[in-house]
Amino acid sequence: MKHYVVINGPNLNRLGKREPTVYGDQTLADLEDMVKQSASELNVKVTCYQSNHEGEIIDWIHDAAEGVSGIIINPGAFTHYSYAIRDAISSVETPVIEVHISNVHQREAFRHHSVISAVTKGQIVGLGLSGYTLALTALVKGED
Repeated sequence: MKHYVVINGPNLNRLGKREPTVYGDQTLADLEDMVKQSASELNVKVTCYQSNHEGEIIDWIHDAAEGVSGIIINPGAFTHYSYAIRDAISSVETPVIEVHISNVHQREAFRHHSVISAVTKGQIVGLGLSGYTLALTALVKGED
């Protein structure tokens, strides 16, 4: 069975509490349940991670290089300045899709640029939590 990894970065553990007008009222647990349900329907396995620490995210990307078919990542604020996460992604051959719950291009100017996107297979923004299931579907179907 193919295996995929979902990595959520800083402050995503606050989903449902943090700025619900921007991120909605569903929690990280709700998001993970939704992705796992989608994985079940696609007949694949998914493992979800969340960390507020850059190094831990880098370690998960490196670990995913062995035996994982794809990575879905929402790097949170690291999107805009973490060359270390960018370099980790570019160091693995595993396809990566970057996801953002809100439309970062409609928000503050500093959110408009991603240092991550240049080394990912694609980017999904502004579609809420469904962006994760779309990314999973794209990764799974892209392998057929």
